[in-house]
Amino acid sequence: MRYLFLFLVNLCGLSVFGGNIITVSPGGVSIKKAIEISKPGDTLYIQPGIYKEGNIIIEKSLTIIGNNFPVLDGDDKFEIFTIHAHNVTIKGLKFINTGIASINDLAAIKVLDSKGLRIINNRFENTFFGIHFSNSSQSWIEDNELVADAEAEHQIGNGIHLWKCDHITVNNNTIKGHRDGIYFEFVTNSMITKNYSEGNMRYGLHFMFSHNNEYRENTFVNNGAGVAVMYTTGVKMINNTFQHNWGSSSYGLLLKDIRDSYVTGNKFIENSVGIFMEGSSRIEFKENSFTQNGYAVRLQASCDDNVFIKNNFTANTFDMATNGTLVLNKVNSNYWDRYEGYDLNKDNIGDVPYHPVSMYSMIVEQMPTAVLLWRSFLVLLMDKAEKAIPAITPENLKDDSPSMRPYDFNKKG
Repeated sequence: MRYLFLFLVNLCGLSVFGGNIITVSPGGVSIKKAIEISKPGDTLYIQPGIYKEGNIIIEKSLTIIGNNFPVLDGDDKFEIFTIHAHNVTIKGLKFINTGIASINDLAAIKVLDSKGLRIINNRFENTFFGIHFSNSSQSWIEDNELVADAEAEHQIGNGIHLWKCDHITVNNNTIKGHRDGIYFEFVTNSMITKNYSEGNMRYGLHFMFSHNNEYRENTFVNNGAGVAVMYTTGVKMINNTFQHNWGSSSYGLLLKDIRDSYVTGNKFIENSVGIFMEGSSRIEFKENSFTQNGYAVRLQASCDDNVFIKNNFTANTFDMATNGTLVLNKVNSNYWDRYEGYDLNKDNIGDVPYHPVSMYSMIVEQMPTAVLLWRSFLVLLMDKAEKAIPAITPENLKDDSPSMRPYDFNKKG
């Protein structure tokens, strides 16, 4: 049966992958030897077992497929695969125990100056960096599982790390326990979809100077500082979930110096701060849900020309907070569960504007220790007085058409 299976694999391999099939096994042909004797376009078929071959360098267009996740062990010393070739596929392998270095970014799979890579359905355990791309393009990172259990940031790198890359698809990966789950720097025109990033020490997703990328249907849960987006234009964040990123310096989503972007259809649940914005402009926030956050939105006075429209704000401690009295942003047609206005003409739009910034939130912004007064009778009196005679809160930050009912974003059409 085994020989029949290998015959079928060879037959299919010749038609699907092209080239020859070279079988690698413990006690037989090694991975390094197979690479040495291979030609571009060949397929290496790796049998189950444990392989300790140090740093394996790939400089040919090869397809490397594992049977039942054979283990490649870096022996706590080495980078495992270093790829400097176009059109390489790595599928069905398990990588463990790379070396740790303070200067070199040792990785289970490192890709240099290449394109057409496919890193698919692999497993990574106890690797310093999991998948590391540099100056590469037109590649796919899909269906991988990356898990680490380091105790401090200096002991671990990022799960998926991209630097100076273009047209990369990162889809349906699970990343846990790294420094940053996904890290991008100078990455453009890429798609990041359906990934699950949980319990990473710093950020579930961290990207800087990475323009015109789309992040869709990802989940970021219980990460040290949430998700950070910095110095970037043309970001599209659609239908993602930011949940339980909780702590004194944690955010569901941190936006710093962001321009001309869209944040649509996302869920912010139980974060210290749902969205923290600083120095950001021309962003449309539409059809997002903010539920049970400490702050739903902290909108710094350095932000301007942003629009919040048709969002749901429910059971947050503070719906919005700011550190200035002049706010050059628009808030319109949102649902606020604290709205106490009326709707005499029954059009489901409040007849009086809603001011989402409370007097108490302004005081806490200036004096954080005042949060100890939360739920006190004094706070209730201050906010009621401010609603009657606004004096401290920004008068121009108001929703003139608040929705009387929460939006059903699951309803089609």
